[in-house]
Amino acid sequence: MTMYLSRLTKWAAMAVLAVALACGAAAPALSQEIAPETLALARKYVDLTNKAQLYQAILAQTAAQTSKLLTQQNPDLSDKIDAAIGKILDQYKDKSGDLYDQFARVYATTFTPDELKQMNDFYSSPVGVKLASSALDINNGIKQVMQVFTYNFGTEFVTKVRAELKAQGYKF
Repeated sequence: MTMYLSRLTKWAAMAVLAVALACGAAAPALSQEIAPETLALARKYVDLTNKAQLYQAILAQTAAQTSKLLTQQNPDLSDKIDAAIGKILDQYKDKSGDLYDQFARVYATTFTPDELKQMNDFYSSPVGVKLASSALDINNGIKQVMQVFTYNFGTEFVTKVRAELKAQGYKF
């Protein structure tokens, strides 16, 4: 009986610690009250800048990965798997609001209402609409430029370090 109580006490202590840590980590986000008007401004910003339809992209990527995984395990069930994936996707298609509301909370705790209004005004303007609509293409272009730059820089850097070491009399 004593051994049982000792285990129970240790388990309870660990559970209390885990809950305390979880609450402590979530406290800043939960404890900060956000005025409904500020949250509405932040949500408007999220909606204005979500031209890539992030939630839908996540659904599509997850569905494709799930299809690949399950079809590899059961190739003869590919039609059934795809039908099941379609059925499950239907359950999630209209639930982007929860994710976007959380995005809005982040913006609402980072920016003042006036800043959010200015951001919304900009993203409602023709140049703001163009920027938001082009963001995915711009990010992909920048990603490609960074890949080439990183490769070229790495090659050049290694070459120069080897040359410096060779100049100091080391063989490379």
